[in-house]
Parts: sequence; structure tokens; C-alpha cells
Amino acid sequence: MPTIKIAGNDCFYNYEDLGHDDTIVFSNSLGTDLSMWDKVVHSLKPHLNILRYDTRGHGQSSINSDTVTIAELGQDVLALLDHLGMGKVYFCGLSMGGLIGQWLGIHHPERFKKIIIANTAAKIGNAEGWNARIAQVKEHGLESILDGTAQRWFTPAFRQEHPEQVSAVLEKFAHTSLQGYIANCAAVRDADFREALPKLAVPTLVISGTQDEVTTPADGEFLASRIPRSRHVQLNANHLSSVELPAEFAKNVLYAAKNEGDFYLRIYH
Repeated sequence: MPTIKIAGNDCFYNYEDLGHDDTIVFSNSLGTDLSMWDKVVHSLKPHLNILRYDTRGHGQSSINSDTVTIAELGQDVLALLDHLGMGKVYFCGLSMGGLIGQWLGIHHPERFKKIIIANTAAKIGNAEGWNARIAQVKEHGLESILDGTAQRWFTPAFRQEHPEQVSAVLEKFAHTSLQGYIANCAAVRDADFREALPKLAVPTLVISGTQDEVTTPADGEFLASRIPRSRHVQLNANHLSSVELPAEFAKNVLYAAKNEGDFYLRIYH
């Protein structure tokens, strides 16, 4: 896959570009990389061109500082689009990627046709919890939270029936840059869009997992109630709904993308 260096931050970004027309951008969650979208992309490739990338400090994208903000991560997306000469696109982000999507929709609505934000919230968790996690991984490494991560990300049934998929995702997690993980933890900790959501002018699909205890269906309902043109869909999944139910996830994304105007009133079930 190609990489680019974005001016101003000296970081290198890994991305996969499968076309320029009618493109959807995929943004990964904290502790994953662009491979988290593999099965969703497989379903959508016949219908949409795909641009997915590793968020700064994840996968093969570098990071050169100990801090980063959601605004900076959003600016990375815009710089990538500019580098590729892309106009208006669709955007889909999960968890941390969903925070990036909120920032983009609030601050740069002119760049996006539709936004899909999955398994996310206007504010994810609290400072105490994020600071405790940062302290834990600083002292003991990412391996020390693998079990808890598996429980937060996947339903018990999925862990039992698809252990190889769970292991593959956790392997990626364990090899995430520690500097990148900590910096992005702080970015998620500090992000709070609760007051700004009414300014998100892009038609938005909110996807929640009914078994997600990290970003709950109530968090999804809050988003949908504050974003002016939005619709909330719930899937029977935990936090990584795109991994647990990729076909269902993809169908909802495609329906939202391909239905104009009224898409936020009628969503595929």
C-alpha cells in the first residue's frame, strides 16, 4: 500500500485507495488498523470506491509526538483527500473514527456527502477511566489489557464461535505503537462534541451495538437526537460491530450512501 508524508507534521500515512469517484473513507478505531474494515470493504467494493487509512500512530502510519487531538486527526483526513485530489466523499468511522467523523461534519461539512459514525459517542468515557488506562499501558504494556479489550470489543458468542478473528484483531492491537496508543487515548479522552452536534450539517447515520457497553445505544440515541439530519440504527453486536456483523453493517452503510435526501428517514434493516 502507498504512503504519504503530510506537510506540517512529518508523519507518514499508510492508505489504500481503490478509486476516486463516489468514494467512501473508512477510519479505524483506537488500537486497530485499516484491516478492521476488510469484510465490510469486500461487500462494498462493487458499489463504492474505497479509501481506507491507518490513523496516526496506528498500523503503518507513524506518529512523532506524545500528544494528538481529534481535530488534528480530522485534519489528517482532509490532507489525505487533498493529496488524492478528491472532492466530496462519504465518511465512515468507528469509535475513535466516529469522533473524527463528528469533527469533520461539524467543521468541514462541505467536504462530505454523508457521514456514518458507528459505536461512538459525543463524549466517550471519562477522564478518570482514560487516565487509568494510560497509566496501565505505560507501566505494563498493551498486552496487559488484551483480555479486557476482547471483552469490550466482542460479544461472548462471537469470541466463542470466531476465535481466529478475535486473535487476529488482538494481535494487531498488541503491536500498535505504544506512543500512538497513549496519544490517541488522550485525544479520545479530551474530545467532547455534546454542545457542537447541532452544527453537524451533513446527513448522518449513527450505528450502535445493542451489546456495546463502551458506547451504548443510549449514546447513539443522544447523537441522533442532536444531529439535525440523522438516523439511528442498532445492530446485535458489541463495540466492533463492523467485525462482528460486516454484511449487515455494509448494507446499512450502502443504503445510507445511495439514498439521497430522505436517507435519514428510511434506513435498511
